[in-house]
Amino acid sequence: MNLHLEIRQHLFDIEQTMQALAIWQSQPPAQTAFDSIEPFCIDTMQAEQWLQWILLPRMHALLDKHAPLPARFSITPYFEEALPDAAPLLIQLRRLDDLLNSNPSSGERTVQHD
Repeated sequence: MNLHLEIRQHLFDIEQTMQALAIWQSQPPAQTAFDSIEPFCIDTMQAEQWLQWILLPRMHALLDKHAPLPARFSITPYFEEALPDAAPLLIQLRRLDDLLNSNPSSGERTVQHD
């Protein structure tokens, strides 16, 4: 499977997992929450809000535009702290980290977890 297709599928898997865990929200946070300059909008959003309303749409937009994807990517450690009881989501996020840190030309995957 093409790397971009595989990443997109994982984004959909993350969405489904969030829905299954009942952390998917039907309404976005207040517009001012998006103005944060802090990593993960940690001062204005819950971790699951940032994932749903910031990361997932941005990743889909990159894929839609065939834009370069992040080469060094590691969000799982933050979510292990923020949502320690969301094991199914953590599994999906770790897979996304691994995919984005892979070397598609050789087919080898390099894992960058602390």
